[in-house]
Amino acid sequence: MKCALLAGAWLALAAPVVCATDDAGWQLDAGSADFAHYFPGQLGNGYVATFSDPRGTQGTLAYMVGLMDETPGDIARPAAVPGWMGIDYSTGDSQAGHYWLNQVEPDPATFRDYRQTLDLRRGVLTTRYRYLDHGRNTRIAVTSFVSQADPHLAVTQLAITPEYDGTAELSLTLDTWAPHQPRLPLAQLDGQMTQEALAANNLQIRPLPPATADRAPLWYHGDVQVLDASGDARAYTMALDGRAAHGPRMAMAVAVGRSGNVMPSQANYRRDPYRLALDLRVPVRKGQTYVFTKYVALSRDGWGGDAAADLALARAARTRGFDALLADQAAAWAKLWRSDIEIDGDPDAQRMVHADLYYLLSNVAPDTAWAAGACGLSTGYAGHVFWDSDTWLMPALLLLHPARAKSLVMFRARTLPAAQARAQARGLQGAMYPWEADPETGTEQTPHAAHVLGEREIHVTADVAIAQWQYWLASGDQDWLKQHGWPVIRAVAEFWASRATWVPARHRYEILHVTSVDEDYNDVPNDTYTNLAAIKALRIATAAAKQLGEAADPQWAKVADGIYVPMAADGSHHLDFDPSVPHDLDTWGGSSLPMLALPSLDVAMSPALRRADYAYAVAPVRSSTRDPNSMGLAPLSIAAATAGETADADDWFERNLHAQVVQPPFAVRTETAHNNTGYFLTASGGMLQNILYGFTGLRIEPQGLVPAWPPMLPARWTALTLRNISFRGKHYDIRVQRDADGRPALSMTEDIRP
Repeated sequence: MKCALLAGAWLALAAPVVCATDDAGWQLDAGSADFAHYFPGQLGNGYVATFSDPRGTQGTLAYMVGLMDETPGDIARPAAVPGWMGIDYSTGDSQAGHYWLNQVEPDPATFRDYRQTLDLRRGVLTTRYRYLDHGRNTRIAVTSFVSQADPHLAVTQLAITPEYDGTAELSLTLDTWAPHQPRLPLAQLDGQMTQEALAANNLQIRPLPPATADRAPLWYHGDVQVLDASGDARAYTMALDGRAAHGPRMAMAVAVGRSGNVMPSQANYRRDPYRLALDLRVPVRKGQTYVFTKYVALSRDGWGGDAAADLALARAARTRGFDALLADQAAAWAKLWRSDIEIDGDPDAQRMVHADLYYLLSNVAPDTAWAAGACGLSTGYAGHVFWDSDTWLMPALLLLHPARAKSLVMFRARTLPAAQARAQARGLQGAMYPWEADPETGTEQTPHAAHVLGEREIHVTADVAIAQWQYWLASGDQDWLKQHGWPVIRAVAEFWASRATWVPARHRYEILHVTSVDEDYNDVPNDTYTNLAAIKALRIATAAAKQLGEAADPQWAKVADGIYVPMAADGSHHLDFDPSVPHDLDTWGGSSLPMLALPSLDVAMSPALRRADYAYAVAPVRSSTRDPNSMGLAPLSIAAATAGETADADDWFERNLHAQVVQPPFAVRTETAHNNTGYFLTASGGMLQNILYGFTGLRIEPQGLVPAWPPMLPARWTALTLRNISFRGKHYDIRVQRDADGRPALSMTEDIRP
């Protein structure tokens, strides 16, 4: 919101907040009616993230980039760092007992005049309500954010205005989570044994509304072991050093600030097995507002210091004060939002686009070598890195936020040795990237029950090289290409040259024993997407060698030219895979052919073939009894746009916009309408690519940012603007609007703003 920053959040309780009227595309609100189906929002900066709760005061699970529990026998899983949001509150004893705010289930009778707002423009969560505790009313206001200005900092502030005279009790906590039970050795259990282990522990694979994923019994958090902790009630500070189980070290510290009228009659530091806490008893007067602010500093191996260093950061933040840090937060997000997608005529689409961008920016850090899991900094898919990072997220960030896109491609460069070791262990050349990569080590982490995907869903290795090349094309950074991109691209080409099989009887190369992108087909020859991605990766390697003056292996071109691409018998359209495989399953994808139009792959073909591919692919999707997976809707829309089926492109986009995969109240995307696998960045990246490339028709090619396809606009839109696009060191505004004849037309102007 464009609101004046008030001199302390408590003033907002007494005076109205006057904002500009352009909040519609930036603000997501929850009311008391949302209690029954509340899907938490997320606060993050790409390094750390945590989640909202309806009260605004509860300690919530939190995660740190690449901080993985590496317990032997299990898959690597995100280690839950201590939750820092907790500020509990009690009005004291009553005839009914002694109650704490965070133990009371939210309901409209107890939480009155309730409103919680996620401000996407500033990355700030605010919560306000009147809390009724057995006859004692308190006005509550909470403001929380994870800093984009200083990524080691997070802040949460509680303002209470009691409507009684007496004593308030507060407990400001760091919640140290107990190890999850039961812990299953997923690196060792096959599918049947996994089902038996779940049954033995009375667990089921099913989603529990509103926010529990169906695979939550498998995708639980890992453990952080607290090695040392300390607190000082006089200085209002706490600090701890910890370690992810068998993994990296981390640290955290808190410094508490208070408004001048807070004069505790008692202040104690407490440590028990489940939390560190500063417990306060504060005399309060009716109608006065009392403010408590937690300044939190976090670090891990390779990113910051230890608890002592974090404590110094937290104290320095307290000295600067809440208003200064909030102003820094607003300025940092404002700088990020200079690069934006602006939609005229469709407020719903504008709000969803801002939500998708917000979640990407909250989960991908700039200028690092850490990638993002399919579900970001959460336990979804156990935090593992898939092809989603290269093919879905990286292109969505590349033109808008290239420093974040660079982190994703740098992850593959950093973990190249692990991929080379995988290839060597299988008697192959080059690098074989994991299907599910550990975001810290880059090692394969696919659960044993699904190990076939790790061995056969090998298109990921081609996707990696394509992403490296796309980054080079957009950045033009020759030094980066030579030092980081080229070693990856070369190793990928070596892999495909050794993985493809020459079939003398057919005079062609084939790629056998592959899991299709449509994973229900898990052992097929010649998956079309895989074969075409391998061809592109091989040709990229030859082009990269020429660019750098390196020697290209002539085998790369030979294999690329010889790889078989399955076609219908009459040559009218592509097949999904070898014609020897019956295409007869009702699968989530229906067909993977729309993914041939993904902007980074964008297979060259005639207009007639493109239209025929689309018609062939869309038929099983429309007749399927399944809802399309949310990651499949964007490719359908992009494929329709390239085939000239603009009405279909609009329809698929609209389904993505309003599908049940968008969970209220904070527009969190789930993988499907029914599995509750939330914070699904893959679908967010696909949605943004649908606009950035699908509707504009733009593609990133050696000759530049090329209008490869006619632009289009959904019927409701009057214009689309890509603001402050970055390409090869220059910045542009790109606009699509209808000309005098009503046809969408694209224009590009250089943005020379400082």
